[in-house]
Amino acid sequence: MYNKHSLKATEFIDDEEIKETLRFAQENKHNKELISSLIERAADCKGLTHREAAVLLECDLPEENEKMFTLAKQIKQKLYGNRIVMFAPLYLSNYCVNGCVYCPYHYKNKHIRRKKLTQEEIRQEVIALQDMGHKRLALETGEDPVHSPIEYVLESIKTIYGIKHKNGAIRRVNVNIAATTVDNYRKLKEAGIGTYILFQETYNKQSYEQLHPNGPKSNYAYHTEAMDRAMEGGIDDVGCGVLFGLNMYRYDFVGLLMHAEHLEAVHGVGPHTISVPRICPADDINPNEFSNAISDEIFTKIVAVLRIAVPYTGMIISTRESQKTREKVLDLGISQISGASSTSVGGYAVPEKEEENSAQFDVSDNRTLDEVVNWLLKLGYIPSFCTACYREGRTGDRFMSLVKSGQIANCCHPNALLTLREYLDDYAKEDTKKLGSAIIDRELLHIPNEKARETCASYLHSIDNGKRDFRF
Repeated sequence: MYNKHSLKATEFIDDEEIKETLRFAQENKHNKELISSLIERAADCKGLTHREAAVLLECDLPEENEKMFTLAKQIKQKLYGNRIVMFAPLYLSNYCVNGCVYCPYHYKNKHIRRKKLTQEEIRQEVIALQDMGHKRLALETGEDPVHSPIEYVLESIKTIYGIKHKNGAIRRVNVNIAATTVDNYRKLKEAGIGTYILFQETYNKQSYEQLHPNGPKSNYAYHTEAMDRAMEGGIDDVGCGVLFGLNMYRYDFVGLLMHAEHLEAVHGVGPHTISVPRICPADDINPNEFSNAISDEIFTKIVAVLRIAVPYTGMIISTRESQKTREKVLDLGISQISGASSTSVGGYAVPEKEEENSAQFDVSDNRTLDEVVNWLLKLGYIPSFCTACYREGRTGDRFMSLVKSGQIANCCHPNALLTLREYLDDYAKEDTKKLGSAIIDRELLHIPNEKARETCASYLHSIDNGKRDFRF
């Protein structure tokens, strides 16, 4: 029976509740009165329930859909402004004991190149990322208790935080590793991680078990309840997501929102981020074998309705998606994107040859970080390398209260300008620097608090004179 307060996976992600929600949404997809009322109410930025959001996703009325997209843009602008946070993934190891049928890391794949980075190789990878201008990483590794035990991950985090190269420094390490124990989550918290990220892949238990026939990840309940253990271990920023295309997207859309409602109900804090990856080509994996692939049109609507339903949550889109697709969803709800990503183990310091493939998936957006920053600036966005909230203790319920009240902009806007100035001075090409400087001059005037505006201007001047790491 559905119970969002339960700690049991099959109760807070209840199959019958999802099916009933989908029936309700189908029955009301032409209900203009209901849909209009939901859109009107959602304008208060307090979100919608999973059932209400399902109705909007299923809506088949062009005029109401346009209202939805307009509202998503308004909510994104109100809560996140025109800031886009930049990050890069760092793959430590692709050894894995799981049998996930959609991932090339599965243990039966005998021709992918298996590799695990040494601490010195991690150092070289991080220096290469710092030389691009990155300040925020997402650690990735396959699940393997021999090659990638928690001690290896913890040592790697310590190595990363300890590397200072020229003006470079990684200031936030997010971690995307397999579901683990409360004790291990405590260790990750003590190591100073930012967000703990774990994708559910699919919330449909039957499909999940078919997609994960072997290995520790085959345990649906243990995987689905991981966020509760993470929060019990003191990690108050967690990131959720599904891999769209594995299962019916409507089902997983509802399950994702039910998971967010569960975290809010039990812990008082919903997901810090939601990721929206779609399955794409990879070694030994043909996405055409999965019959649930979603179109760009549906994908765009998923992003818009998620922004309306969970306005407080950051939304992430990776280089799985093309430049065209990423551009289309930026103003609908996306607040974080990766840039210049390598999904190979050791792919930054020495790009691997095609025949040495160790990548988890093929990258669609292959531009350099400077090209991505330049592109964002031309679109009117502020590329942000900010990590201030994490380092100032604005995490968990403290961060959420700032977002929900709209006060987060008083911190994020000036911090985005400061970190952009660092990037421009240290790494940008001349055209990017010119574009970015103009954006900073313009956006500085949009800081409403006069004292904050003056302080930000002073910090910007200090950055130009060689000082670094100012933050509000």
